[in-house]
Amino acid sequence: MKALVLITAAVLAGCVSSPVAMNSKFSVRQVPYTPDSGSIAIRCGRLMDGLGNAPLNNALVVIRDGRVKSVKADASRGDEAAPRVPVLNLGAYTCLPGLIDMHTHLTDRPEDTADLRVYFSRPEAETQQQSLENASATLLAGFTSARNVGTYVMGADFALRDAIDAGKGVGPRIQASGPYLTIPRGGGDLFVPDFKEPEDNERFHAGVARGPEQFRDRAEILLATGSDLLKVIASGAVLAFGGVPGAPEMTEEEIAAVVSVAHAAGKKVSAHAHGAESILMAIAAGADTIEHASYLDDAGIAAALNSGKVAMSMDVYNGSYIDTEGRRMKWPEEFLRKNLETTEIQRQAFTRAVKAGVPIVFGSDSAVYPHGLNARQFPIMVERGMTPLQAIQSATSLAAKFMGWDDRVGALEPGRFGDLIAVRGDPLTDITTLQNVEVVIKGGLIFKLPAP
Repeated sequence: MKALVLITAAVLAGCVSSPVAMNSKFSVRQVPYTPDSGSIAIRCGRLMDGLGNAPLNNALVVIRDGRVKSVKADASRGDEAAPRVPVLNLGAYTCLPGLIDMHTHLTDRPEDTADLRVYFSRPEAETQQQSLENASATLLAGFTSARNVGTYVMGADFALRDAIDAGKGVGPRIQASGPYLTIPRGGGDLFVPDFKEPEDNERFHAGVARGPEQFRDRAEILLATGSDLLKVIASGAVLAFGGVPGAPEMTEEEIAAVVSVAHAAGKKVSAHAHGAESILMAIAAGADTIEHASYLDDAGIAAALNSGKVAMSMDVYNGSYIDTEGRRMKWPEEFLRKNLETTEIQRQAFTRAVKAGVPIVFGSDSAVYPHGLNARQFPIMVERGMTPLQAIQSATSLAAKFMGWDDRVGALEPGRFGDLIAVRGDPLTDITTLQNVEVVIKGGLIFKLPAP
């Protein structure tokens, strides 16, 4: 097969015929690109369904019109459903469902952290182009679904999601939360000391509120604007000026006001919470996922288990990146100090949570480190207490459940979207294989294939 040309100007303009170029031995009918429209059969040497069942050998996955039609073990030639569809032979590979990252910032880049003033001056077109490049890198790393949990610039993540949905860009399926819901000068407010903001700065503070009524109003506006979920900053951020990562910012009543609006609309709430007290408040207020959870203690673990409705998303890799690359790029000393204070504590909390049985979903906080390196987190998760199977499920079926997308993604079973990745080797014995995804199929369409 020919190597795949991954991104072109034509793709970004939305006028490609097909995302994949093939030779005559494997041809796909050339049709205008629309998301989730592919039909293909994939032969896998080994297949993991994402649900925790025993791997299948010599499996055949048939995808029709973007959805999984059938999955069969020990398949032989002639098992393709009629009428015939193109067949992709991945007999040397292990296939898995497309991976899910529950914590990305697709409109941001790590180098912006060195000087947050860039957000006030970057042209919208540049943000859009950068976001498309980030989304492409994320997809080609094997993450076919992602949550964009907060942005400093109102509308940037909605524009990215809508461009991909319309076929005008290449990237994962995106749930977009819109601006962070946060208190004035809180961990999600774009505040830079000794900097005079431009007069038209409202879009940079669209989620800032104080008191339950204001937060309720903001939440309603964001849902009406297009948010797929809502993101609250329950306690201070590491990469923000002022505040303490473990100190509560939003009150339980304020968080509950946002949750009531979101749940009434059938949407979920993700709470950024480092501190033990803010974690308890977010759980009591009804948040669906807790991000970071650096200072998660026994009381928080018990509350999560008693709730039975909340999962943790603990980004246990990025502290290493910040400490090395952040110093090289001269990130603000305050950010580097906070990172050191929270990294090892968070990893220890992660180990305790895993041992206790708290649901943990995969979230990389990518944009703190470069997009496309998301899978670097898997080895840390395994090193700190997860089995490889648990780590894989955290980024497949378990993540889909807590996204509310468990009827769409996260598993290779009939009815769900035909999102499939493939790696050489066995991720159950070597989780680092997921750092080198060679095949990416989204909705039955091929976006990445190995070189000859």
